[in-house]
Amino acid sequence: MVSVRHAVDRDATAPPIDLLAEGMTQEERVAIERALALAREVYADHILEIGETVWTHALGCALIVSSLRLDVDARIAALLFSVEEFAKDARDQIEADFGSHVVRLVAGLRKLDSLRIPSRTASVASASEARTQIETLRKMLLAIVEDIRVVLLHLASRTQALRYCTNVPDEQRRCEARETMDIYAPLANRLGVWQLKWELEDLSFRFLEPETYRRIANMLDERRSEREEFIRDAIERLRAELVAADIWAEIQGRPKHIYSIYNKMRSKKIGFSVVYDIRALRVLVDEVRDCYTVLGIVHQIWQPIQNEYDDYISRPKGNNYQSLHTAVLAGDGKALEVQVRTYAMHRHAELGVAAHWRYKEGMGIGGNEYDDKIALLRNLLSWRDEVAGSSQWVEQSKLASLGDTIYVLTPQGRVIDLPRGATPVDFAYRLHTDLGRRCRGAKVDGHLVPLNTRLESGQTVEIVVTKEGGPSRDWLDPRQAYVESAQAKRKIRQYFGALDEAELLTRGRNAVMREIQRDGRTHINIEALATRLGFKDTDAFYLAAARGEPGQRALQTAMREMDATSGTAETGNDDKPEIVVNRARAGNTSGRVLVVGMGDFLTSLSRCCKPAPPDAIKGFVTRGRGVSIHRIDCHDFRNLAKQHPERVVVAEWGERAHDKEQSTFSVDVLVQAMDRQGLLRDISEVLLREKLNLTAVNTQSKRNVASMRFTLEVGGITQLQRALAQIREVKGVLEARRG
Repeated sequence: MVSVRHAVDRDATAPPIDLLAEGMTQEERVAIERALALAREVYADHILEIGETVWTHALGCALIVSSLRLDVDARIAALLFSVEEFAKDARDQIEADFGSHVVRLVAGLRKLDSLRIPSRTASVASASEARTQIETLRKMLLAIVEDIRVVLLHLASRTQALRYCTNVPDEQRRCEARETMDIYAPLANRLGVWQLKWELEDLSFRFLEPETYRRIANMLDERRSEREEFIRDAIERLRAELVAADIWAEIQGRPKHIYSIYNKMRSKKIGFSVVYDIRALRVLVDEVRDCYTVLGIVHQIWQPIQNEYDDYISRPKGNNYQSLHTAVLAGDGKALEVQVRTYAMHRHAELGVAAHWRYKEGMGIGGNEYDDKIALLRNLLSWRDEVAGSSQWVEQSKLASLGDTIYVLTPQGRVIDLPRGATPVDFAYRLHTDLGRRCRGAKVDGHLVPLNTRLESGQTVEIVVTKEGGPSRDWLDPRQAYVESAQAKRKIRQYFGALDEAELLTRGRNAVMREIQRDGRTHINIEALATRLGFKDTDAFYLAAARGEPGQRALQTAMREMDATSGTAETGNDDKPEIVVNRARAGNTSGRVLVVGMGDFLTSLSRCCKPAPPDAIKGFVTRGRGVSIHRIDCHDFRNLAKQHPERVVVAEWGERAHDKEQSTFSVDVLVQAMDRQGLLRDISEVLLREKLNLTAVNTQSKRNVASMRFTLEVGGITQLQRALAQIREVKGVLEARRG
């Protein structure tokens, strides 16, 4: 027995209801008639964006759906796709008259229609990003629907739109055609809806490359209908020979469409005269031995073309594709390609790693969830004829959504894929780490929602941010479900890890500086001290100090050894004057700081404001640490003076403080600049030219703006001001001031 499948000719003059209800029961025909009447009444003269009337589009879409032999619900949904837009309470009426299944199909179709704007946005991105976005959009089309029939309805709608585009301006139809080539034709190809695929490709190709299209069409010196007639004759002739040989087979055949011809000529760099598969047959048999029997019969009927025979059964392709390919000269002297394979080979070619869409679109080999889902969808389509309209097919098709991934949109139309259960926080971190850290709220489809709202495919998400700030530790609490994706969780943990380390660094730095000041050795080089104590850098030194390592005695011993090595005794000479701790007598002009009314008294320059001459200064008598010297505009000093005014003493700079060769002072400098490579180097060169000793630096970068704090040793404010002026001239510096 031989099964023959080929295109079914349709009588364009037949009443629409006869075509719309083809293959339906009488009850289903009545339902379609009611839907037809409702659509005609509601749509009236309403026009779509492309200029086509809504009624014409709905009717054309429904006829295409009917040609796909989909069930009655799908045909009614095609007719009523836009009724809700033009009629009040239409949803309730549709549900009452046609059932909830139709309502869900219409809702799904309208949801897919909303993706037209973002899909066009993807085409203006960079080439690499555009390819990624296009592939993500294809996946999204499948992921956001619960019923595969919605995708088929959408493909039918796009086909009808392209048919009408022959009447619209070039720019508009080119836009529709490009979107179709990027998204919808490959999707139809993957789903195996061949009769829509070739029409989508041919129409799009005609609009995008009109000259090339016409040239190939002219080379095809026969009309499509004549080629289809040739295919039918070839099938009948081969069928008779197979029946005589007692071969059970299924023969499929159709003429090759224009875009496919162009693609083959371009990819293989060949001329039209050597494209042998413009007309082709495919023969499916049960056993491998039957493949070679059929091949022999084909070569008996028609003359083989030399060097156009490939045996991919004995020598499979790298992706395990198996089939026999041959090209022959038919009775009219023109080429005919014939493929012969078993049903098992065909299923593998259609659904496995060697599926037609994989090697045609240049995809790699290797299964994944998306490929498996596509295989399921195509499998469903392959047996829809037997169970179309049954509850079994409907339930099975609902399982075909890509269950573990959702696809949401940015306000600009970019598609973002996230794990199911993802929240706005996941979305923000997926876009950019800084956006995630500053995320404080979210809008989904224009409405404010809590940050632990679970997102769904097709939603548009907008993140509300603060200028500064970081994530909340609550986001890592699984009970509050703020974060689902591993990527976001990792970045949040990294943030708090770095924050904890920064706090430890600050604590350790303060501990080290307290010991240095207590011992009166503020001139000491911190990096050298860290190296002497066995640490690789100052950060490691500070982290250890925060943990109480090394001990106070080890630190003091290392500092004394460094002084001894450099020739400066603890009671030492004045070649390296002390900066922070000083002893001075009232009226003694050799001292750096004079405290009025006090004799030999311990003084120290405060670390909070780091005074340096000629700053106006005052002293504050501390408990056990002598007099702390502050700038009079110091915020900390003002608070101390307000609480303990009796401890404030008058202080002034001594002569030694103004001797640049004998006295240096520690000051902080704050710099803000646009972050770039080499910024720190350029600023360091300025300090080097000014012969300023850099004792500490701390930098942070947020939103491409670097905030830097330098601790310098200066001989006075004049030298500092000169250095600040030069730092402000460095490229990208926004601000440079004393801390």
